[in-house]
Amino acid sequence: METVTISPKFQVVIPKGIRDALKLSPGQKVQAIAYENRIELIPLLPMKRRRGFLKGLNTDVPREDDRV
Repeated sequence: METVTISPKFQVVIPKGIRDALKLSPGQKVQAIAYENRIELIPLLPMKRRRGFLKGLNTDVPREDDRV
């Protein structure tokens, strides 16, 4: 776990290890969410990088007879 410091302008620097692991790039947008007692930053990915992220998802779901 890494620790960051909030600057006087309320800015933080994402540690290099995390940036590399998530393949973040300068100018990339992230969504900030307050969840319980923490802040979560979720990278917003361009549609081209999202392509195929559901590959291998099991779509065999039991359905009612009138829902095909």
